[in-house]
Amino acid sequence: MNKPKVAFICVHNSCRSQMAEALGKLFAGDVFESYSAGTELKDQINQDAVRIIKDLYGVDMNENHRSKLLTDIPEVDIVVKMGCNVVCPFLPAKHIEDWGLDDPTGKSDEEFIKIATTIKEKVEDLKNRILNNEIEGVN
Repeated sequence: MNKPKVAFICVHNSCRSQMAEALGKLFAGDVFESYSAGTELKDQINQDAVRIIKDLYGVDMNENHRSKLLTDIPEVDIVVKMGCNVVCPFLPAKHIEDWGLDDPTGKSDEEFIKIATTIKEKVEDLKNRILNNEIEGVN
């Protein structure tokens, strides 16, 4: 069975979607492939997000992550919108959902930790829904 491809998307692809890609690879890499992308590029990903993910989960996003455009990733089966509070980017997929997460950029470490923890829980939930064939058209 080919693993479904999941794209975590938001406008800048510098914070929440990057955390989701990293945590998807870490906690659900056995079930789905994780990608992240956006409609605008940033020179570097959010360094507070990098620090928090490294502190919490031991993953250094500076090693393998960079801001990517939607056209930089392969065709995907599942699109997860991070919660853009504006018009989220569109990417065609068999299944699309919106996690509605607030952007912690410029906020306290506690906000970053809260968002990172929520993303981890949502990644694990997505993994379980894929394993249990609860997402139509995927598997």
